[in-house]
Amino acid sequence: MNDRVTVAFEGAIATVNLNRPDKHNGLDLPMFHALVDVARALGKKRDLRAVILRGEGPSFCAGLDVKSAFSSLPKFARDFATFGIKKRNIFQEVGLCWRDLPVPVIAAIHGNCFGGGMQIALGADFRIAAPDAKLSIMEVKWGLIPDMSGTVTLRELMPIDQAKYLTMTGRVLSGNEAREYNLVTAVSDDPLAAAQTLAQELAGKSPDALALGKDLYHQNWLNGENSALKLERRYQFKLLNSRNQRIAVKANMEQRAPTFAPRQFE
Repeated sequence: MNDRVTVAFEGAIATVNLNRPDKHNGLDLPMFHALVDVARALGKKRDLRAVILRGEGPSFCAGLDVKSAFSSLPKFARDFATFGIKKRNIFQEVGLCWRDLPVPVIAAIHGNCFGGGMQIALGADFRIAAPDAKLSIMEVKWGLIPDMSGTVTLRELMPIDQAKYLTMTGRVLSGNEAREYNLVTAVSDDPLAAAQTLAQELAGKSPDALALGKDLYHQNWLNGENSALKLERRYQFKLLNSRNQRIAVKANMEQRAPTFAPRQFE
């Protein structure tokens, strides 16, 4: 980890802050690596219940720091080329690492959310944007395509023609327009406060049910019917009579709020 990203904890909720406010949180190599390192560290915390992903300063993330990228092109090329060795390179990992976390991840979006920043936000489970936020799949401006896992996450949110339209035009959307395209989950005048409220609500649910429920949808969304139903049965069998499931049942029977144990499942 480095100073490009900071993490603050409030109880069992972690807030991950992109921390290059003077650059609108433009992505350079240190920030790519810091974000992935933070996500991996958070994944090891069994008592973690939710993560909020946000940007310091005027923007969530304005995308790739193009000046930095082209001034350090050999390093970028080296990290990009890891696709021959691993399933993902660092640029794809920075979006998908939030999907891999076994807790809900909420992106609070304000200001600019462009290109790589948009693809990071798409890796979250939920996106809450300010009405006047500016969002764009902007790679076409630089003669490029989305290559930070956007094709994996976009296909779960919208029809292919809309994804191609936004990708090929690079159109900049307001928060309200992004909601119409299903790029964001909700719009709020204070996206951070709304994210905190949602995180607190989710923190009151069984962490095991949330972990397996999140993974169930990621695994099954494009699965065939038989495979999807098989995974439903397998995950439900794991949850039945597990520690936190027993706590949920007992608390509901006694008409009180449950106090859950640390997460058991990934």
